[in-house]
Amino acid sequence: MRGPNGEELPGAVLFACTMNSVRSPLAAALMRSRYGKFVFVDSVGVKAGEADPLVGEVLDEIGLELGKHKPKAFENLEDESFDLVITLSPEAHHKALELTRVSAVEVEYWPTIDPTVFEGSRAQRLEAYRQVRDQLEDRIAARFAVRRAGDI
Repeated sequence: MRGPNGEELPGAVLFACTMNSVRSPLAAALMRSRYGKFVFVDSVGVKAGEADPLVGEVLDEIGLELGKHKPKAFENLEDESFDLVITLSPEAHHKALELTRVSAVEVEYWPTIDPTVFEGSRAQRLEAYRQVRDQLEDRIAARFAVRRAGDI
């Protein structure tokens, strides 16, 4: 599959983290905003956590929405046919490898800090969420960038 600028894209991408309430929904929203017309994108957690309102706030700051996201676990996936699973926590990576060991699914691990562990004022906590959002945006841009002849 080719993206809007000739990027090579998988047909379906799953982002996975521990609770499916912060990192993986952020990544999925960012991926959808960039490639949603070209790629099926979903997110999941090892466990289904609770929706985190700060995620919606940091997405709103850049003009994106979380949509109708409801945290879900791997066991609640309606479709398991993904070409690429991107894991954002060690627990999710372990679970993804366990579930995909007999299928031809590519699994990548992108270590991503959980911003919920940061304490402090609301402003300080929001800054931690922004840092995770921006890190994921940069990683998505780099991972799916157009490759030119001579690129390594």
